Formats: sequence, structure tokens, C-alpha cells
Amino acid sequence: MTERKSLPLFAALDLNTLREARQTMDMLTGVVDAIKIGPRLYAQGGAHFLKEIVDHGFKLFLDLKLHDIPNTVRLAVEALADMGIFCLTLHADGGRRMMEESVAARDRLGSTMKLLGITVLTSFDEKGWAEVAPGCPMSEAIKKRAWLCGDCGMDGLVCSPLDLPEVCKVTPPTLLKVVPGVRLVAGGDDQSRVATPADAFRNGADYIVMGRPIYKAPDVRKAVDEIAASIEEGLSCRK
Repeated sequence: MTERKSLPLFAALDLNTLREARQTMDMLTGVVDAIKIGPRLYAQGGAHFLKEIVDHGFKLFLDLKLHDIPNTVRLAVEALADMGIFCLTLHADGGRRMMEESVAARDRLGSTMKLLGITVLTSFDEKGWAEVAPGCPMSEAIKKRAWLCGDCGMDGLVCSPLDLPEVCKVTPPTLLKVVPGVRLVAGGDDQSRVATPADAFRNGADYIVMGRPIYKAPDVRKAVDEIAASIEEGLSCRK
């Protein structure tokens, strides 16, 4: 098997079917070493598909954005803890008890699965945010939720690249910052708050998530090489 690039990059499989996902995984073998899947592929493939990804040698980011009463989320974390998952997302607005009980359950089971708190989805703009949280500035919600992730013992958080400067002010450097909404160039899709890989790492990202810019590229390896160069540019500004 070709040696994979070890990059702080999750390739997001935002695809419709398991067949497409498997084809894309084969295409990404030797190109990236970490993959993200969301609810659609998990609903189709379940635990068997998670094992397939892990057995394929990829780090697995399971992006389920769990959000429910503490007991329900804790039980889900317990069920997923021994599947070899690298990281799992929970919505930070589920609150302190939900996150603390999830962390405690993971730790009791001796799992190495990292728990990441979602701050505010990158699809939100200010107008959309005002409809669901009237009277609360989005920037304040992001900072408070970011701080809460650190205070509850979570391993990291997920935020827009544009939120990183403020998030880094209120969180410890050990708290992983995982950043979607990253593009090599601005594009017309459903992400409202985006930046380049260089911008993201310059501002404090530890990992970035990119999907369509990778697997829809005419030359996937070339696209990842361009992303790697942009990552290195951003990291060089932090040295």
C-alpha cells in the first residue's frame, strides 16, 4: 500500500451512497490518512461501515453532532467508544452536564476516542443566526460555547476559521481546534463563513476539514498537494 500523507486534514465524504464512499476511499488511499463521515453514511452503513473505514487504515472522524438529554448522549458515546473512532462530535449547546457525562463515560471505558464540541455551524450567517437565537450575538455564543468545551474536559471543538482568533483567546492551547468551511478559493456552496487552509492554520487551527475541493478535483493528488502547501504556509507564520 502506498504511504499516505500525514496531514492535519480530514477528507469529508459528503456523499450520497456507500458505493460512492467506498470508491472515494479507494481514490484517497495513499493521498490522505483521515476521513470524516456524517449521519447519512452512518445511517446507511452503521457500525459495519465504521469498522470498514478503520480497517482500511484511515483515522475516522464521525460527525454526528449528538445533541439530546445527557443520558441519551452518554449512552450513544458508550456505544461508539470501542469502535476505533478517532473523534466524535457533540453539540456544545447541549450544555455542561451533557458534555461532562459524555467525557466521563468515555474515560470509564478507557477509550481514546476524542470528543469535539460543535460551537456554531459554519452554514450560519448573522441573519440566519438571529432567527434561532434572537438577542444573542453569534460571536458571544461561539466564545461561550468554546470556553465551555474546555471547562467540561472535552478534547476539542469545531468552529469556523473566521472564529479562531476569538476562540483561541478563551480556550487553552491544548484544546484541539477542528475547522470546516475551508476552501482553496471562494466557491458557491452552502458554507457562509470560509477561509483558506493557510488562513485557518495561521489563526490557530489544529485540523481542517475539506470535502468537495478534494474529491471533486480533476486531479485529487494535485489538489491535496496544493492544500498541503497552503497548510505549511499557515503553519510557518506560527513558528
